[in-house]
Amino acid sequence: MNQEVLAIMEYMEKEKGINRQVFIEAMQSALLAAAKKSIGPARDLRVEIHPKTGRINVRAKLEVVEKVQNSHDQISIKRAKEIDPNVKLGDLIEVEVTPKDFGRIAAQVFKQTINQALKGIERKMVLSEFKDRINNIVSGTIRRIERSDVIIDLGRYEGVMPAKERVPTEEYVVGERIKAYVLSVEDTPHGPMIILSRSHPNFILRLLELEVSEVADKIVEVKAIAREPGFRTKIAVWTNNPKIDPVGSCVGVRGARVKNIVRELHSEKIDLFKWSPNVEELTIEALKPAKVKKVEVDQEHHRVKVTVDEENYSIALGRKGKNIWLASKIVGWDIDVVKEPSEAVDNFTQKLTKAAEEMASTLSIDQSVAEQIVRAGFINPEAVAESEEEDLMSALPELDPQLIHRLKEAAHLAGKTN
Repeated sequence: MNQEVLAIMEYMEKEKGINRQVFIEAMQSALLAAAKKSIGPARDLRVEIHPKTGRINVRAKLEVVEKVQNSHDQISIKRAKEIDPNVKLGDLIEVEVTPKDFGRIAAQVFKQTINQALKGIERKMVLSEFKDRINNIVSGTIRRIERSDVIIDLGRYEGVMPAKERVPTEEYVVGERIKAYVLSVEDTPHGPMIILSRSHPNFILRLLELEVSEVADKIVEVKAIAREPGFRTKIAVWTNNPKIDPVGSCVGVRGARVKNIVRELHSEKIDLFKWSPNVEELTIEALKPAKVKKVEVDQEHHRVKVTVDEENYSIALGRKGKNIWLASKIVGWDIDVVKEPSEAVDNFTQKLTKAAEEMASTLSIDQSVAEQIVRAGFINPEAVAESEEEDLMSALPELDPQLIHRLKEAAHLAGKTN
């Protein structure tokens, strides 16, 4: 039995990463219950497993008496002196009381309780290791996908990224290496569960800290962050050091730092801008790329009214209203976007017509199609050339995809010619 115990302890230590002493303590607790059943109600009964030999023995404290009346609690003075010559009547002496068949009992207990003991040990290990890693990034390998939940191998443990914590535009492939944000560690009836996320705004914050030392060192502070996972994130940064450009620090030389983050996020757009305590200034920055004509601040109701021209109205709102929604999250106030008065609109209409005429001439398309393109926010052929086909198709759903492809090629060609 001793060799079997040693083999189990060595396996648990090497393969499961379970500390030998922790495993011994768990098994001693399990064996103690079996010993009480086998030996009876002995005083201060305890089980020992030797960490090097694997030997198991049971010990109890017995009272030294002249004549034994209860063998569970007492030992004769004669036998006690054989163990300790200095013992006296009434003393308590620790004696080995291991039953003869306790090896067989121990083997049964090991088989019955080892899985339960392991779960208890692993639960404590997970909770202990990951309680300090909550709100941080971990790396792992996608092991499998269960009912839209992504199971990630983190080494000795597995984490789960629930469907609601996934990014809708991302595809998850079994075997792929992936980074994720530790959202929480939950102690469930089925064991500890490490909840991971790639859609949480703090995932980007932690990526920023990894890439930008100024952010990690608190020299540059992220004042506000708002995210629509998979599409766009707005980040307002600030520093009290006048010699440091907070936006430039985050972007890096030739955009190297922010590009690394965008690459990790699979091309999710990142808008970085300088935070301001002035609501008007912050609103203008948060609504970019839209150009704002006028800002009216309602301090009492915490609302901001923003006036833009026709050209920037759809840009300010963004796809499905996401740009204004993100800007509101950054500012912390409600934002209302309105178009400028009709006189300016008439002027815009003239500009729109002229832009459409130039678009039609350059790309050799009908005036009506050119007007559709310009009204969608692509005011010149350069804008068409620089846009992704997916964005063009989204903004111009009424146009045939093949036509959009030809328009983009024509716009590229026109740019090279000019």
